[in-house]
This record gives sequence, C-alpha cells and structure tokens, in this order.
Amino acid sequence: MTLHIPFDNSYARLPAALFTRHDPTPVAAPEMLAWNAPLARELGITGDDATAPTATERAAIFAGNRLPDGALPLAQAYAGHQFGGFSPSLGDGRAILLGEVIDTKGQRRDIQLKGAGRTPYSRAGDGRAWLGPVLREYVVSEAMHALGVPTTRALAAVASGESVQRETTLPGAILTRVASSHLRVGHFEYFAARGDTASLSALYDHAVERHHPDARDPLDFLKGVIERQSDLVAKWLGFGFIHGVMNTDNTSISGETIDYGPCAFMDGYHPQTVYSSIDRQGRYAYDNQARILPWNMAKLGSALLALMPDPDAAIDPFTQAVHAMPEMIEARWLKTFAAKIGIAEPRAEDRALIEELLILMQAGSSDFTNTFRALPGNEAQDQIADRGGFLDWVGRWHARLESEPDAPVLMARSNPAVIPRNHRIEQMIAAAVDGDMAPFRNLMAALATPYARADDPGLTRPPAEHEVVTATFCGT
Repeated sequence: MTLHIPFDNSYARLPAALFTRHDPTPVAAPEMLAWNAPLARELGITGDDATAPTATERAAIFAGNRLPDGALPLAQAYAGHQFGGFSPSLGDGRAILLGEVIDTKGQRRDIQLKGAGRTPYSRAGDGRAWLGPVLREYVVSEAMHALGVPTTRALAAVASGESVQRETTLPGAILTRVASSHLRVGHFEYFAARGDTASLSALYDHAVERHHPDARDPLDFLKGVIERQSDLVAKWLGFGFIHGVMNTDNTSISGETIDYGPCAFMDGYHPQTVYSSIDRQGRYAYDNQARILPWNMAKLGSALLALMPDPDAAIDPFTQAVHAMPEMIEARWLKTFAAKIGIAEPRAEDRALIEELLILMQAGSSDFTNTFRALPGNEAQDQIADRGGFLDWVGRWHARLESEPDAPVLMARSNPAVIPRNHRIEQMIAAAVDGDMAPFRNLMAALATPYARADDPGLTRPPAEHEVVTATFCGT
C-alpha cells in the first residue's frame, strides 16, 4: 500500500500571476526524523499504518524527492512590510506548496514543504533550511496547538543528508507544514502595489471563500481578519509568547500563527523583552505586538481599498475599523489575563489588579509561566522579590475571588505547567545535531499535555544562569 494524500488544489486554479509552478529539489539521503501520525489521519492521509509506507518512503515524499499523486507544487508570490520597510517582491523563497486537502472535518488545508530548495522567489537564498529551525518550528507550532492557540501545524521533519552553509556548516532538513492556508497580508500588498486589480480580486475571492465566507465586501473581510488577529495576539500575550518577526508577510489572513523563526516564550517577565537577533530596535518586543498589529491591519486595508466601488469614500470606514483595534485587543487581553488569575467575567477595575501583579513580576524578573501557574498555592510568593507587596496584592485578589467559585478550575486550564522553553529547545537541537533525538521526543511528549504536571520537573524550571538564551535566530 502506498501513502495516499487526497489532494484538492484550489490555489493552483487561480490566475498564474499568483504563483509559479515549481517542483521541490531532491536531496541526497532523506531520513525521517519525526512524523505526526494523528495529524496525518486528521488530514485524511491513508496508508499510514504498520503495513503501509515505510519511513523511507515517507521521507522521500516529504523531502520532495518523490511527488505523490495529485500534488501540484508551486511557490506563492507575495510582498511585505519588513520592520516597517516595504519589500515589493518576496514570495516563497524556500517553501513549496505541495497542494491542499479537505480534512476529515471538512476544512481545506495546505500541505507545504519548507526548505525544499530554490524557487523563483529565492533571491540570494539557497532555498534550504538547517535542522535547528526545522525542529524549533515543529516543537513550537505543536506546542501552540496543544495550548489552544491558532497555529500552523507540523506534519513531518526529514533530514536531507546534505549540509547547509550558514555561519558554519550545518545539517540540512525539511519541514512539512500544514495550515488552513498560507495567505498573508503580503499577498494582497503584492498585487495592490502593482495595480493588478484583476489578480487582487481573484485573490480576494479565494480568501473570502476559504476563510471569511460571510464577508459582504472588502471592509467586512478586513473586519473579520482584524477579529481573528486580535484574538491571536491576546493569546500570545497570555502565554508570554514573542513572535519575533511580525512583518506583514508573516501575518496570516486566517488568524493562525505562522512562520516560527526567532520566536520565543519569555522566562523572566519584562514587557519589552526581545529575543530576535534581527529586531535591534525592539519593534516586535513582547508588549509591542498588540501595538504593531493595527499597523499591519492598516496595510491590509490599504491594499483592499482598490476593490471598493469608491475607494476614496471607503477610506474613512476602513480607518475606523483599524482605529477600533486597540480597544478590541484590550478587551481580549483583559479576558485572557483575568482568566489567568481566576476571574471568568472581568470588570474594568480588574485591569488594575492584573497590572499590579505584572509590575511586581517585572520588578523581580519573575518567571512568567511559573508565577501564574503557582498562584493557587503558596509557592507563588517564592517567585516575587517584593514579598510584602505581593502579600498585600494577594489579600485584594482573594477578596475579588470570593465571587468566582470556579477560579481554581479556570486557572488550571489557563496557566500551563510546561512551555517550550528556549534553553530546552537549544539543548534539544544540539542533541539532534549529534544524532540523538531522545530530547526531542521527550519534549514533544511533555508539550502534548501542557496543562498537566510534567513527569520531568526539569522541563518546568527556568534556565540556570549558564543556560539563558538571549537571542534567537531566523535560521534562513
């Protein structure tokens, strides 16, 4: 029995300006490193059992060495604002969309190879990925899914048997990524910048059908994307997650987290935490993510204006939709953080209670995840440097919880015990480079149930001084 992927490729039927048909470049010796069997079943992929395709056969498919029946490989064209500057021509420089499937829940999803070789959009890049970023994205995207955050998923990781040259020579790998689509704000910017209204309109119709079928017009579509992205960023903040590169080409129309490059989860809390090595000005710092999102949505709105019957008349309602975002994000932030301290239905005054705790945490660089996780017991005071100030806060917090009978249950499902900590990811990558995948498997097992107590307490502790990760990298 061979592996069967039930492709149904709608993007490949769009106008040719939206993409370039392009096959993956085969690699020397593909070897399966990780396979997400539950996700494969969810996608309707058959033949994945003990008598069906061997790991060798799967590796050949998901390295790009063998195209499965029904695949129509292509690289998508898009633009993007990167750190505020517009790049009119980006596109899939090292990713190739194999095709789409309708999964077992009736949802259309992309299957994409990342690190599959050069494409017409690669510019000076080699189109490849090295093992570290592939495993990082695999781990973090699956962790985000388990946490309940909208995200792309990881189906497979394959070693290429080839080397990749970065600052040094590194082992190559390919990630198979699954998404409800790979459509980005940058897709719309690409055609708006060229004045190609016909292609922009085709793209818009495709995006509406796929993600916002109730949208009546481009303004309604924009509002739908704004809603999803506002929900997403509030969830990021609630888990201390920092995307690292919130460029418009990394901002999805679906509202899923996409492109895990220099991403990180905060250890010690500080609102201006930055890990990304390329974010030298802190544009995408933890606390700035809620501020940059309206900027990105304004760029989407600007691109969509050309589709309105009277673009000049549409400027005001489009602007109002974007200007409403800070209040929208604030409401979602309050709901998210209120749940973390056991409040199901927050009041306006609860913001002050939450902020007081965050100020106490910031003053002592308290571990973000462990402090919230420890709140129901006495251990939380060990996380706060100002014990007196914390005990005063606890008194007012307990008084507030008198009207919240389900607080312990709410907190238990809002505060994970295990996150993919930066130092554990780096240790896992180092082991994998040496051929040891056991740390990867152990980390994946713990992250699959992040709200449960970890069997390995080492996965919940903050980094020791010598383990602290101060910078993360794109890996391109």
